[in-house]
Amino acid sequence: MTNSSADPVRPSTLAQLAALVGTVLGPTDWHEVTQQRIDAFADATGDHQWIHVDPERAANGPFGTTIAHGNYSLSLGPFFTGQLIAFDGFAHALNYGYNKVRFTAPLPVGSRIRMRATITAVHEIAGGAQVLNKLTFEREGAAKPVLVVEAVGFLAERKEKPGREVADALGSER
Repeated sequence: MTNSSADPVRPSTLAQLAALVGTVLGPTDWHEVTQQRIDAFADATGDHQWIHVDPERAANGPFGTTIAHGNYSLSLGPFFTGQLIAFDGFAHALNYGYNKVRFTAPLPVGSRIRMRATITAVHEIAGGAQVLNKLTFEREGAAKPVLVVEAVGFLAERKEKPGREVADALGSER
C-alpha cells in the first residue's frame, strides 16, 4: 500500500502504527540542494573537504561539480519524516539511531532530493514500541537513490505520567 497524501499519517495507538507496516509513505516535497546549504552544513560539521565546498576545484573532479555531504542527506531524514508521519498521538518519539546507512549515489549541487519511508517493523517494548523504517532518498531524474537507511525510532505511549519502564527500555538513567 502507498500513502502519497499531502498530510502526514497520524497514528495514535500502537495498533494503528502496526497496521502501517509495509505501507510506503510519500514522497515528500522536493528539497533543493544549494551551495549555500552545503557550505552551511560544512561550517556546522567542520567538514570542508574540497569536493563539497570548492566549486572551482570540484569542476575538475570526478563529478564535475560539488556534491553534498552524505551526512547532509542523512540529516534531512527527520525533516522529511515530519512531512510523512506525525506522532503527536504518542507521549514522545525519539530517534534511536540507524542499523544500516548506505550512500549509494552522489548528490550534486543544484539537485533536488526527496524521501519515501516504509515502516518495516513495530516491536512492542515496555512503555511503547521500537519502530524500524526504511528511508529512501531520491534525486530528481536519477535512476538510483542517493541514500537508503534503516532508521530506528522509539515511541512512548501516552500516559498520565510515564513510568520507569520508558527510561529502562531506552537504557537511560533518571
